Amino acid sequence: MSLVQTKFKTTQFELSDPALFRGFSYIGGRWTAGAAAQMFAVSNPADGSHLGDVASLSAKDSIGAVDAAQNAFAAWSSLLPQQRSVILRRWFELMLEHKEDLARIMTLEQGKPISEARGEIDYGASFVEFFAEEAKRPNIESVTSHLPDAEVEIWREPVGVAALITPWNFPSAMLTRKAAAALAAGCTVVAHPSAETPFSALALAELAERAGFPAGVFNVVTGSAPVVVEPWMTDKRVRAVSFTGSTEIGKLLYRQSADTVKRLVLELGGHAPFIVFADADLDKAVAEAIKAKFATSGQDCLGANRFFIERPAYDAFCSRFADATAKLTVGIGMDNRDIGPLMNDKAVAKQREHVADALAKGARLLTGGDQHKAGPLFFQPTVLADVPAGALIMHEETFGPVAAIAPFDTEEEVLQKANDTEYGLVAYLHTQDPRRIYRASRALQFGMVAINRTKVTGAPIPFGGMKQSGLEREGSRLGMEAFTEVKYVCRDWA
Repeated sequence: MSLVQTKFKTTQFELSDPALFRGFSYIGGRWTAGAAAQMFAVSNPADGSHLGDVASLSAKDSIGAVDAAQNAFAAWSSLLPQQRSVILRRWFELMLEHKEDLARIMTLEQGKPISEARGEIDYGASFVEFFAEEAKRPNIESVTSHLPDAEVEIWREPVGVAALITPWNFPSAMLTRKAAAALAAGCTVVAHPSAETPFSALALAELAERAGFPAGVFNVVTGSAPVVVEPWMTDKRVRAVSFTGSTEIGKLLYRQSADTVKRLVLELGGHAPFIVFADADLDKAVAEAIKAKFATSGQDCLGANRFFIERPAYDAFCSRFADATAKLTVGIGMDNRDIGPLMNDKAVAKQREHVADALAKGARLLTGGDQHKAGPLFFQPTVLADVPAGALIMHEETFGPVAAIAPFDTEEEVLQKANDTEYGLVAYLHTQDPRRIYRASRALQFGMVAINRTKVTGAPIPFGGMKQSGLEREGSRLGMEAFTEVKYVCRDWA
């Protein structure tokens, strides 16, 4: 069986570097299909075509990845930070050199428009660049001693092996955001990508090998999540776990990690409110609402789910937003349409359920509302108005291209509605009143607040949420903290 599986038959889908399209896992510096050599198929969600087969590793193989990471840990963690920085920097450079191939792989397995895929490669690479610099900065901190004749220092040391579990909606950026921080801190990594989008992670492993990561430092294990991940949760050598995905699975990993008291980074669900006051720039609010709702076809934990519009601006916003939504193009990602396919049948079914429930409870359909003719996994960009508080879409994350709008009358009312959720990842606020901006930013129970804009994420900022949207932060200098232990040293020279 070839280690490089090229399935692209048309010029449109050709890769400049076919070696980036890998089907085997990467463990201990070797490409492997595991002892059983079992494979699973990966399909293009846009048309159902077969992209390639990927190794489905066993629990024994998964433990073998931890063996490799543990064996590599001492040497990797003892490198000078500057040496780790050089290797990370080279990984970043290779990502940019192969940006087009990486984007094409992502679009084919995930479905997002090629322009969004290119943007994700830039975004993902930015974390590698950022943490290549941060690798040099966790210095020893000297503290004024509280004891006579003693010197006091605080050290930060890598925790050990870190397990990274990444989702299908951002298959490159979620891996680099986690891995770059862990590797910069001196940890070694075992990573499990979603079985729906494994090729992006394997391409990054190929580039990591070229960048010069020693064998065992960066490992990617493909296969069934329960089979691969469960051994990591009970293995004492795995000291940190970073997961991006549903709140339900996050809670499961939380429970499974208790017996071995692992460090946890959980980036879970979102249910973002998008609040527009009557004094807002309405044209800008509509333009930003389109971005907040329909990026990645709505399959984004940062996606706006509930739109609250102050009553004097309500009708105008609904009309303009529905008109803008109706103009969005739908189709395959390689044609660079605005909206690509959803990931699977369950996602389509959820859109239908939320739309039907809202309409049955009195909502108005302004545009869309059903499956799109482009294919079975495509759903029309949809806008619902007058959505009552009891509708499912006002309480559950839709994770698709359906927007629910409701009016409000007072600031106090809308802030209460916005906070009435178990989630607390991001909130969007549009107003020109500086006092209201301050009050609302304080009152909103969300880890991130975007004011008069949508894009707020990036390598230098702490990404994460409150309540059941997760634990800890990713990105920024805080992103390395979960992968380090604090050691206090008190020294007497006598």
